[in-house]
Amino acid sequence: MPTPVPFKAHLQVHACVMLWGFTAILGKLITLPALPLVWWRMLLVVLALALLPSVWRGLRAMPARHRWAYAGIGALVSLHWLTFYGAIKLSNASVAATCIALAPAFTSIVEPWVAKRPFDLRELIFGLATLPGVALVVGGVPHEMRAGIAVGALSALLVALFGSLNKRMVEGGDPLTVTALELGAGTLMLSLLAPVMLLVPGFGGTLLHVPGAHDALLLLLLSLACTLLPFAMALAALRHVSAYGMQLVTNLEPVYAIVLAIPLLGEQRELTAQFYAGVAIILLAVFAHPVLARRRGAAHPELLATSEAKGIVD
Repeated sequence: MPTPVPFKAHLQVHACVMLWGFTAILGKLITLPALPLVWWRMLLVVLALALLPSVWRGLRAMPARHRWAYAGIGALVSLHWLTFYGAIKLSNASVAATCIALAPAFTSIVEPWVAKRPFDLRELIFGLATLPGVALVVGGVPHEMRAGIAVGALSALLVALFGSLNKRMVEGGDPLTVTALELGAGTLMLSLLAPVMLLVPGFGGTLLHVPGAHDALLLLLLSLACTLLPFAMALAALRHVSAYGMQLVTNLEPVYAIVLAIPLLGEQRELTAQFYAGVAIILLAVFAHPVLARRRGAAHPELLATSEAKGIVD
């Protein structure tokens, strides 16, 4: 008879997902452009992790080829976060969160190629099932927000890429060390991109400008309360919750983001019923896949701190 999952573990998982959903809200409330916003978020997380001796021990023990591989993945993570917050600035939090729900559709195509595993036709079917929802979402937002949908879809593709690469390297290092290395490399990547991104509306911004008190407080919440805290809680919950159960709950992330955006940002005034119908179709496809397929993979905690879409099972 299976051991019942402690109620505390259920609460931890839902609290994690709510905090991850809140990242989209903070992205809208922070007045910085996308690039300095993500740069500060990554930098603050890396500085916090640098205080942990275990991170440095893990870094020293990691083979050089793994360090380079994780650094490359970190560059993709930084581009994912950059495009995610860029989508928020170009549209709103609800639109960006909905676009991230497309990540499983991209993963169904990308992961077999990256992880060198057999192609699964069922995954592609579930991915294609989101397309009617995407069409409704595009038609349900104002014309000036549609650039945000395109950028958000690119962000979902980047989730599929770096998530698949992380899964391929699942045994490569301690999760906290991997997170510190990836986000450190991502911070460097954004520093190199900064001069070019100054030319892109909504994205660029000087990295030398110290955020004001309002933005600084929200950045601390984003980095510590919505990144490191749920990371730690999720690692604790994974001791009791199956990877399948975790996936079902983490699929709620865009739901939390959209629900929070209504009272906090009033975004329902910008969007139509057609948009929400499209969201419902996308989420139905996302939830149907694990329910019908019930593929129980190993949990991948190294993904928990580096994505707005927490795909933590194979």
